[in-house]
Amino acid sequence: MMIIPIKLIDYAYEIIVLPHLLDEINKYIDFPNQTLLITDSNIPTTYIEKIKAQAQKAFVYTIIPGEQSKSLAVYEKIIEKLLQLNFTKNDLVIALGGGVVGDLAGFVAATYKRGCRFINIPTSTLAMVDSSIGGKVAINIKDVKNAVGTYYQPEKVFIDLSTLSSLPSRHVNNGLVEALKAGLIGDETLFKLFDAGIYHLHLEDVIIKALQVKKKIIEQDLYDNHVRQVLNLGHTIGHAIESCYLGKILHGEAVALGLRYVLAPELATKTQTILLKMGLDLDYQLDEKQLLPFILNDKKINHQGIALVKMDQIGKPYLVYINQDELCRMLKGE
Repeated sequence: MMIIPIKLIDYAYEIIVLPHLLDEINKYIDFPNQTLLITDSNIPTTYIEKIKAQAQKAFVYTIIPGEQSKSLAVYEKIIEKLLQLNFTKNDLVIALGGGVVGDLAGFVAATYKRGCRFINIPTSTLAMVDSSIGGKVAINIKDVKNAVGTYYQPEKVFIDLSTLSSLPSRHVNNGLVEALKAGLIGDETLFKLFDAGIYHLHLEDVIIKALQVKKKIIEQDLYDNHVRQVLNLGHTIGHAIESCYLGKILHGEAVALGLRYVLAPELATKTQTILLKMGLDLDYQLDEKQLLPFILNDKKINHQGIALVKMDQIGKPYLVYINQDELCRMLKGE
């Protein structure tokens, strides 16, 4: 078992990494009178039943998989469910699923009666290495990803590596793009696991190393005021691609496409070679005119311009601000 402590200025919690953790989860959770388990229809029933069997009284709310469920309509239905069940602030919301489930369930927990108990159990590589840590929770408005959100920390994060066995390979690699990004930002040994093509033989190590990179950054800057912005490497354009092609291009795939614009040529070529060997489809013809409105709606824009994280060397990301004309030229490859 690996325990990764997250120590913030006014709050601390643990990420517990352990295969088959769901089999004995009651050792780690103080279950209250009521628990709402938020999941999606792709999650195996066996995972849900294991938690239900160990909780005092557990209810299940199942959403349709995909970003379309991170909506005001679904959020409102879950809040109505909590009210019907007379949930209190001391009752527990558990997210069991990928990043969509975690974002939605976290936002529900953050806002229901101004905050109730929340535990995150990510079951995808993307959620394990990225969205389950750092406290960002949100829902989408129309096609704008994470347009409404806040920061809300879980009591604990549980990573049961055995849940990855049910994940399609495309979704495994989708999440591993974020681990590769973590290696680029802050751990060359992690990047070398990908470069050598042996990342899949060291999956637990990859996940833990990626978490350690993000842990170090968020402990310095929880609210994205300075250093945490480097975690957006590939994301300014990547989020726009994901939103523009919602449901067709997955988050990690969109970030992979976004990386080609912000890495120095030699590093970009090396990274693209790794991504292709991982089996990612990078052969998309992107329309910069379609992407532009989504970028201009991005939260990373301020009075200085459009924030872009760039990198010339591994471990040395830096922030630049560009204007709309410069962005358009970049998207056109000029």
